[in-house]
Amino acid sequence: MRIEARDLVVNYPGAPRPALDGVSMSASAGCLYAVLGPNGSGKSTLMRALLGVAPLSAGAALLDGRTSAAWDRRALAQAVGVVAQSESIAFPLSVRQMVGMGRYPHLGPLESEGDADRAAVSSALEACDVSALAHRDVTMLSGGEFQRVRIARALAQEPQALVLDEPTSSLDIRHQMGILELLRRSADSGLTVVLVTHGLDLAARYADRMLLLAGGHVAAEGTPDEVMTEDTISSVYGWPVAITSDPESGAPRVTPRRPPPRAEP
Repeated sequence: MRIEARDLVVNYPGAPRPALDGVSMSASAGCLYAVLGPNGSGKSTLMRALLGVAPLSAGAALLDGRTSAAWDRRALAQAVGVVAQSESIAFPLSVRQMVGMGRYPHLGPLESEGDADRAAVSSALEACDVSALAHRDVTMLSGGEFQRVRIARALAQEPQALVLDEPTSSLDIRHQMGILELLRRSADSGLTVVLVTHGLDLAARYADRMLLLAGGHVAAEGTPDEVMTEDTISSVYGWPVAITSDPESGAPRVTPRRPPPRAEP
């Protein structure tokens, strides 16, 4: 599945400037595409626009060449797995039940799970390291555990594309790496993966391409080596950095510098 934004403009009522202003990007099957930028740069708005949730003032957001409105809702739910930045649960639900919700788009009215559905749920639980939590109430999970369960639910859909907003927030280093390795394998198997994240170093290590936003505009787009330059990162984040090569992966790595000393009055 190809996910595209063409000159997107999104305006929120009362805002002094557009949340997105002329943003374009394209992620195809087999690509892990990372969207980065400071707080308030438009990352989550871009995710909502791609999914047809944020109203567009101009431009187009396309999934395989069609707007989200042109998709049958069930077909879209089968094709795209989504992990939003936050979520609340209003009623008791076990981990197994929540991950099983990922199969709903594949089931008819009142249809119960079949062998293929149970296998997809089991595989997703295992992939996200939450099989041991299957019978736990989701309201009793830690933030990191709940995040992994939400990712497992998206994987249980067996989608063509994954769109994730800060999926590694609240995770310890083991589970951060586990989720990024999982997303990399998912892209390598042919899925389109769009990942919104603050993690510059992990994005550079795992992404094929990156989009760096600043104030709703595109500051840079391209491979990690093309985007992660000292001048670009320092300018966008407003802090001096050094860019070196990670000895483990060879990807660009960001090290914040000490700011220059202030002149004496």
